[in-house]
Amino acid sequence: MSTKKRRNFTPDEKVAILKKNLLENVAVSDLCDQYSLHPTVFYRWQKEFFENGAWAFEKKKDSRVARLEKKIARLESYILFGLLRLFVSAGKYSLHKIAGKPPIPIELFPQ
Repeated sequence: MSTKKRRNFTPDEKVAILKKNLLENVAVSDLCDQYSLHPTVFYRWQKEFFENGAWAFEKKKDSRVARLEKKIARLESYILFGLLRLFVSAGKYSLHKIAGKPPIPIELFPQ
């Protein structure tokens, strides 16, 4: 039984190895020897690379846009929550007015 330590390649390293085959026309056998890979591993990487290639061309939201969208959603929820609290407060006020008791103060935006 061999005690070879398994080598983990980063995604960037995998792409660099695949590029050598595709762009520089280095033979798969030479790359496998150079990087101590089994050809099956190389071809699996190649398959995954081509299957997920469309992902590279999808439009990605930059982090600023995503952050602003989250902020808008949070503010919209504050507005909705505030309106609900306002309606509840108005309802309590009218009930308290009828009952002759002062209304309970309600903060719209608790800290």
